Amino acid sequence: MSGYPYNQPGYGYGSQQPQPYSASSYGGGPSPPPGQQPYAPVATPYGAPSAPYGAPSAPYGSPSAPYSASGPGVKPPKDKPYGGAPPQATPSGYPPQAQSFGNPFGSLVPSAFPPGTDPSIVACFQIADQDGSGLIDDKELQRALSSYNQSFSLRTVHLLMFLFTNTNSRKIGPKEFTALYYSLQNWRAIFERFDRDRSGKIDTGELREALLSLGFGVSPVVLELLVSKFDKTGGKNAAIEYDNFIECCLTVKGLTEKFKEKDTTYSGSATFTYESFMLTVLPFLIA
Repeated sequence: MSGYPYNQPGYGYGSQQPQPYSASSYGGGPSPPPGQQPYAPVATPYGAPSAPYGAPSAPYGSPSAPYSASGPGVKPPKDKPYGGAPPQATPSGYPPQAQSFGNPFGSLVPSAFPPGTDPSIVACFQIADQDGSGLIDDKELQRALSSYNQSFSLRTVHLLMFLFTNTNSRKIGPKEFTALYYSLQNWRAIFERFDRDRSGKIDTGELREALLSLGFGVSPVVLELLVSKFDKTGGKNAAIEYDNFIECCLTVKGLTEKFKEKDTTYSGSATFTYESFMLTVLPFLIA
């Protein structure tokens, strides 16, 4: 499947553009400690070689091969539902690549604050973690962000939690909270940079520039769909407010990163199994 026209200049994802601005220039809280990235860490560099996936599968909807050679009348096995696990990869010279999807409802692994985390971030998390469990839920996170003048809907909070924990457990720990906090600082700075008239909204052209600054060059058709989806007036104003801008960025960033995991040749095309496609798209629909 293809996310955008092949080799069409100006669209698709690429390397992130240099950003000569920072959150601090807008008075937006502490900066990341040395070595701390503003986004969640990436497991492997994009474009790294992966193990062969195995023999190509038949086109979707085409007749399947017989289940056995024992003759007609044999019932298909009940332990092989549609969309089951893909075949094992064949041996190769590269180490096997981990599956890019897993159980989105898996439990969150306990974590700790990275060294050098700003004390105000630690204090913000600890105030929200009222039971001292080391984890905060979606409503506690919503309140914690609101205390820093960043009011978000629960849907946006759920998307934040999913992208920074890779689960739908609706819990977040210190390490993930820190990465989330710094990323929001960066996105806030980008929004204010392109909100040139200080209206609290960015229009279609400004959204395109903002996404390009993050490394996402979407086509005009996709851009119009994004504005229509995230404009609170249903596209009548053709402008997006800050909280919806964050949700828009989370959606584009999350889907692009999932797509890039499959696009190992950086061609703009990728092949998904039925299972991996569903696990990629559904979390963004049910957040």
